[in-house]
Amino acid sequence: MNKEEELTASFRALFDKRAWLDKTEMEERLRGYKPSEVHTIEYIEKLPEPNVTKLAAALYVTRGAVSKLTKRLIAKKLIESYQKEDNKKEIFFRLTQEGREVFDTHEELHKQFRERDKAVFAEITDEQYDMMISFINRYSEHLDAEIEKANIHLN
Repeated sequence: MNKEEELTASFRALFDKRAWLDKTEMEERLRGYKPSEVHTIEYIEKLPEPNVTKLAAALYVTRGAVSKLTKRLIAKKLIESYQKEDNKKEIFFRLTQEGREVFDTHEELHKQFRERDKAVFAEITDEQYDMMISFINRYSEHLDAEIEKANIHLN
């Protein structure tokens, strides 16, 4: 296995381990909600003026998938849609009180997981962080370009 293959295999194993370790607690504390619903709630809270287009881009799914998700979240009374006075064309989303509770639980779980893993991150130097962040950003930009090419071919 060459270095590139070793690195990508290590990334995959790392994320699989983290998902496995976090899964039980996530499922227990967020029972009744699918991961896609929780992540949609997360982006509705964090994105400025979230609409179908912004959510689709953030979640790397189609606008149709976001429409289905948001309808389901509205039916569960976790989000609500609204329009601006000066823009009656676009529909935006915001959390309801129940949606905020799901968001807060999700954030609390992530904080708990960061605390669990703190010992590993405490040993990393600023230089090591900078190097890893630089690599991840370069790789992410490459993947963004590939996604853009794939979207062009799909349309």
